[in-house]
Amino acid sequence: MEMRAVYAQCLAEMMEQDKHVCVLDADLSKASGTRNLYERFPRQMFDCGVAEQNMASIAAGLSSYGFKPWIESFTPFATRRICDQIAISISYAKSNVKIVGTDPGISAELNGGTHMSLEDIGVVRSIPGIVIFEPVDEVQLRAAMPVLGAYQGPVYMRLFRKVQPVVFPEDYQFDLFKADTLREGKDLSIFVSGMFTKDCLDLAETMKAEGVDAEVINVHTIKPIDRETVIASARKTGAVLTVENHNVIGGLHSAVVEALAREKVPVVAFGVQDRFGEVGKTPYLRKAMGLTQEDLLAKAREALSLK
Repeated sequence: MEMRAVYAQCLAEMMEQDKHVCVLDADLSKASGTRNLYERFPRQMFDCGVAEQNMASIAAGLSSYGFKPWIESFTPFATRRICDQIAISISYAKSNVKIVGTDPGISAELNGGTHMSLEDIGVVRSIPGIVIFEPVDEVQLRAAMPVLGAYQGPVYMRLFRKVQPVVFPEDYQFDLFKADTLREGKDLSIFVSGMFTKDCLDLAETMKAEGVDAEVINVHTIKPIDRETVIASARKTGAVLTVENHNVIGGLHSAVVEALAREKVPVVAFGVQDRFGEVGKTPYLRKAMGLTQEDLLAKAREALSLK
């Protein structure tokens, strides 16, 4: 299923069980996958128009009256456009608001540079008291949604809208604050978030043929990062590669480096190299931004060379 369809299904289940759960969108319910919810839950759905700052403020107000709002828009408009509202109305006020940014990073594709947010984690991660989560596949998203809904406090979720390769088994047990070790290894630690997770598992298989035993860990929650798992893996392997659909500044790479600041372990970053996005389909964007499978292998070899 498309990730947005799973997201909408989970919202419907929560809205059915709890009338305090509501959804606010910025005239993007079709893009977010929630348009059909207007018919089922007309008193729990609100179209705020193309006015994300107002949407965030309304959600904060609803939260103060005991409602449990989810707000959604394209990633740049759910983060950098409403940064002040997230900081003051939501996080400072300890509002129980869930923020969903769709089409993170290069998945914005043909919407181009204005809609291609490569800095959203960095923007939000600097705000105190907020959790940042990025699901990998429909299994993880389905397991995570009720956990996020039950969590008391602000959460920012980066939501890939379309179909993603399934990585997790159906009996997967989700822990919001614990990273998932997908493959154990002793030579290289690969910490990955979001859409490149399957690529990293494929990379580990490629490197196995070269005699390298790579450990692959999905860091689904970038803030607060699971420092215990990150440090333990880095100490075991002695070399680290971070992989993300985001600027290498401010996102997963920065979070991992901060966690490993006292460890003498080399860390190499695979991600967008401090630039804006552009118009293009995913294969083109991956090539233009140095995000191909060949680039990933080169970065992994670089990390190993620094041991």
